[in-house]
Amino acid sequence: MANRQALRDLQSRLASRLQAARSDGAAVAWLAAECGGRRLLFPLSQASEIFAWTPLQPLPYTRPWFLGVANLRGQLVGVVDLPRFVRGDDPGAPAGRRADAQMAESSLLCLNAALGLQCALVVDRLCGLRGGDAFVSVLPRPDDAPAWYGGIYTDPQDQPWQEIDLQLLAATPSFLQIAA
Repeated sequence: MANRQALRDLQSRLASRLQAARSDGAAVAWLAAECGGRRLLFPLSQASEIFAWTPLQPLPYTRPWFLGVANLRGQLVGVVDLPRFVRGDDPGAPAGRRADAQMAESSLLCLNAALGLQCALVVDRLCGLRGGDAFVSVLPRPDDAPAWYGGIYTDPQDQPWQEIDLQLLAATPSFLQIAA
């Protein structure tokens, strides 16, 4: 229970900082998170609210990476397991969907309404806000990477952070096709 309260406190602080960064025009550019064992950067202008994990209503006949819908502030929002989407419908991928018990410490990151999708991504761990000054180098997107991958940023601890362009992701035909 203490972990859940700590998560809520962190989410509240992040939400306050997100709002302050948007209104102040601060140099903060990304929400940093861990997802599927990878460090990811989501542009603040393309992200919206962060919610604690909530039970989902699964939908039949959908792709394995589409986990179902969640009721977030009275709106039904589709929930996507981003690492599984990246892997695709690979027959070698582990079968089944993640159980609620496994997801209890996860968060849901909603896409900005301006992107035209009622969608949230599962985020395993929130890592705070990052600006360009938090990184020592950046490499361009690899040629074989999806179009919605941005640059790869390296922090002072030599850890790579992959930028995810949520606007391009939201326009990707395979992301929009949830039917199995």
